Amino acid sequence: MTSLPAAPSPSPQPGPSLELRIVQSMAAFDAPAWDGLLALQQRPTPFMRHAYLQALEDSGSATLASGWQPCHLSLWQDDALVGACPMYLKSHSYGEYVFDFAWARAYAEHGLDYFPKAVIAVPFTPVPGSRLLVADDKLRAPLLQAATQFCEQQEISSLHLLFGSGADLQAAEDIALLQRENVQFHWRNRDSTPMGDTKPYADFDDFLNDLQQEKRKKIRQERRKVQAAGVTFRHATGAQISDADWAFFYQCYERTYLEHGNAPYLTPAFFESMRTEMAENWLLFIAEREGQPIAASLIAIDAEGTAPRHAYGRYWGAIERVDCLHFEACYYQPIEWCIRHGLQCFEGGAQGEHKMARALMPLRTPSAHWLAHAGFAQAVERYLDRESQGMAEYQRALQNHSPLKSAT
Repeated sequence: MTSLPAAPSPSPQPGPSLELRIVQSMAAFDAPAWDGLLALQQRPTPFMRHAYLQALEDSGSATLASGWQPCHLSLWQDDALVGACPMYLKSHSYGEYVFDFAWARAYAEHGLDYFPKAVIAVPFTPVPGSRLLVADDKLRAPLLQAATQFCEQQEISSLHLLFGSGADLQAAEDIALLQRENVQFHWRNRDSTPMGDTKPYADFDDFLNDLQQEKRKKIRQERRKVQAAGVTFRHATGAQISDADWAFFYQCYERTYLEHGNAPYLTPAFFESMRTEMAENWLLFIAEREGQPIAASLIAIDAEGTAPRHAYGRYWGAIERVDCLHFEACYYQPIEWCIRHGLQCFEGGAQGEHKMARALMPLRTPSAHWLAHAGFAQAVERYLDRESQGMAEYQRALQNHSPLKSAT
């Protein structure tokens, strides 16, 4: 991997009164200062909290050894932190969910090094949200420009801004980064209106009544199969999640990865940090049969008082096979909980057209990219033009298969 310059780095300088520093660990940041910047952004999420990013490093989940070398950028005005973003130098393309494997192969075929590359992202977390944290919107583009200049100076092949907010992507467009689109599937609560003629869903049946009859029938059939198998659910949030529950969850999480031939990205130490440092941001569903736990689904939630408040489907696993248990644990139980607690959105994670049948609708999730090699940048730009046309057609096709009554 690239040897990092000592912090602070003398260049590039985004402005005459600003200093850019390269920070090699989240521990170098003052947590309240980082979180204070996050609170100012268009779309803060729990995954950009200092505690979350610090836990990824301290637990060994996102480190040089795992191919995620911390190389965070910060902007300072006098002694005040006025801009920051989590950046990593990568020796591979795993754990990102915006796929550039073909780009890496093309580089290799031409005898060029694609790695290390740089990503501005939250490791292993394909959740859209603010990535460029600034005290003033005018600093967002300079911060991103500083990242590209750093990569150019260090002879890093490319920079990738993944799952950024609308403001982040506008800053990327302002400095002519290449734009790419993908699709995720999110469930949204029914919006309330000032006139009161539309209200959030009252309960799960109220939600089902908004679906076409065929989809409504299918969901009810799937839920009955789980009930008929003798499976019940309980849930807990925050400090109510017991040590035993966390331990069982990790058993399920690890098993899911091992069944697919991979080691889990996140270590037990990471989830221990979540238990002790960010308990208020977690909701755990436990499936039980005959009094014994058989599956678990871990959901992240925005803190109380956040508006609009979201839930985020993250991890799941099971130690027994039950037909439709995955749908119940990962979609129906969380959606029912969101309705009961007035949350606006449940994000279902990366990929998965099957989610549409459960009323998780397609949402555009853009990313931005800079490549140092001019020839490859031009080739990728042409590729993205074609890909964007195909993605637009794909999204139109998805909308034509909406499960909602209003779409027919």
